[in-house]
Amino acid sequence: MTIRKVSENVKWIGSIDWDRRLFDELIPLPDGTSYNSYFVEGSEKNMLIDTIDPTKRDELMNNLRKLGVKTIDYVVANHGEQDHSGSLRQIIDEFGAEVLVNERGKDTTTSMVEVDSDETRVVEDGEEISLGDLDVEFMIAPWVHWPDTMFTYLKQDDVLFTCDYLGAHYATSKLFVDDFEELRKPAKRYFAEIMMPFASKSKSYIEDVRELDPEIVAPSHGPLYDDPKIILDAYSRWVNEEMKNKVVIPYVSMHGSTEKMVEYLTDSLIDKGVEVELFHMTSSDIGELAMALVDAATLVVGSPMVLGGAHPVMFYVSYLANALKPNTKYLSVVGSFGWGGRMINQLSDNTKALSAELIEPVTSKGYPDNEDLESLDELAQKIAQKHENNENVT
Repeated sequence: MTIRKVSENVKWIGSIDWDRRLFDELIPLPDGTSYNSYFVEGSEKNMLIDTIDPTKRDELMNNLRKLGVKTIDYVVANHGEQDHSGSLRQIIDEFGAEVLVNERGKDTTTSMVEVDSDETRVVEDGEEISLGDLDVEFMIAPWVHWPDTMFTYLKQDDVLFTCDYLGAHYATSKLFVDDFEELRKPAKRYFAEIMMPFASKSKSYIEDVRELDPEIVAPSHGPLYDDPKIILDAYSRWVNEEMKNKVVIPYVSMHGSTEKMVEYLTDSLIDKGVEVELFHMTSSDIGELAMALVDAATLVVGSPMVLGGAHPVMFYVSYLANALKPNTKYLSVVGSFGWGGRMINQLSDNTKALSAELIEPVTSKGYPDNEDLESLDELAQKIAQKHENNENVT
């Protein structure tokens, strides 16, 4: 992999993973990803900021050898997860580096990536380390997206290394973002899947980064920003509690009854001026669903009942939505049943973290009849009125 210059004293020595299509055995990666590792050369000491995923470890080691590196003074572990810190053991063994972590990062690196406690040095928020002519400052930034995350700031080059924050799973040969429209969807997907559960923290760090005003933001995944304002402005929109006049409907239908209800509800909502996004969850990408939830005012779950409960796929979808914690304002359920069950209670209990107002669900016994369709029209009308009356829905 090519070594690339980030700034006067920083080189990118990571790896582009063009072919990876699944992360954490959960998150689809339609655009691949990258593992960004940065080498900083001072007049007296050097520093490696983050390592890379173990599957690409050889590329990192080869890049360091290409640079002629014999020893590494410090390796910063901004976050202990393996895609960032999974090559620490090899860096320590070959280059003798001291691992710089925060207090919580010490726990994750020693428990997850075979680093011994005496090989680490804990740094505090605001602490600085000198590399001779260069000064590095550490900024503790928990919960974007783990409790151990921190940022690293190289003062003289004005580069802020933000780990997962402001990143994107996106494989590209471009070092810097030159067209944000190309990256907007991957960046929003990344926010939805990784940062949305911690939106309040993400919001607070936006202002911290703006106040610092770095020339370059260098995350651990995806291209870098030499105009950080564009990604900060995007995050400001995504963490905002203003929602679109939009309903997201993920659904499954076994024999067509629930599908008929979803299609009818969709048409009724559109007739009332409400935007709708449908996701048939036997084939839909959960990342696309996560993105849609970022700014949707209402979530309607469509599910048939299976053995008295929600369809297992939709139970999983409700669990996922609950874990992602979008700012969704309203929630409802539509679906069909054969003899009854506890689907509504199950799905309602499974989405309590959303803090959304439940609008009365609509269920039909078998294929929906005219009375069921009238109930769906009433549901659409209630949703449209809720959106119209809520000042945070635009």
